Amino acid sequence: MNELCELIRRHCPAGMVVTNVPRLTLTNMNRCVSATPAIYYPLLGVVGAGQKRAWIGNEAVDYHADTYLINTQSMPVMTEVVSAPFLGVTLELDRQVIASVLVDMVPPGFRPPPCRSLSVSLADDGLREPVLRLLRLLDKPQHIPALAPAIEREIIYWLLHSPHGELICQLATPTSQLSRLGSAIDYIRHHYAQRLSVEPLARLAGMSESTFHRQFQLLTNLSPIQYQKRLRLHEARRRLVTEDTDAAGVAFEVGYESPSQFSREYRRLFGEPPGRDRLRISGRR
Repeated sequence: MNELCELIRRHCPAGMVVTNVPRLTLTNMNRCVSATPAIYYPLLGVVGAGQKRAWIGNEAVDYHADTYLINTQSMPVMTEVVSAPFLGVTLELDRQVIASVLVDMVPPGFRPPPCRSLSVSLADDGLREPVLRLLRLLDKPQHIPALAPAIEREIIYWLLHSPHGELICQLATPTSQLSRLGSAIDYIRHHYAQRLSVEPLARLAGMSESTFHRQFQLLTNLSPIQYQKRLRLHEARRRLVTEDTDAAGVAFEVGYESPSQFSREYRRLFGEPPGRDRLRISGRR
């Protein structure tokens, strides 16, 4: 992974950089970072150095050098850098690219093994090599439009033949259970501040309420209402840190009817009440 680390450092001296390669982002964190809220979208994350931890509900997923992470749904998580420097590459997964690879490069009857929505595997040479070639294009940006799409398709090909293949496949199949659950998840993401019930979400996913609730929990490690609540609290924290507003105002904006309930649930998730958490984060920046 030495070359991967060198390329990341060269094109991302610190923090996070959105590159000229479509959907490709580099991360270079020079110090450990305590748990902070984030939303993981469908992505491939390849680690060159260091270690990161993502909390999904009460479950921790660790990924470190020589491994890669796959996520196939929008997921509210808590992330922390537990070993620095952390050097990573993130490629957003594009459903249209996946569908094209399935049509052109995968034989009929292909059945990859099942796995969780967010999981980690060791990176083999089949995946490492095209990822490196994609990063090398950053040194020759004039070649990105011609070569990057083919390399991205190769990366998707190897992911389809990895332990994550079934989820990658379902991501691009509109009638799959994963895609139908994704429709409900997208609805929650765009309407998190509204009062929601399971019945219309299950109907949107084409499932009974009991099946929807069970499959949603298996996929996200959260119930639909817990998922909505997590989105509300993550958005509230973002607004408290980045906007000139107070906790009571933010509570109503993200859908809470009671500021005291908001404060209790905020403290339960982030460890401190909103005002104190805001001061701590502001002082750290």
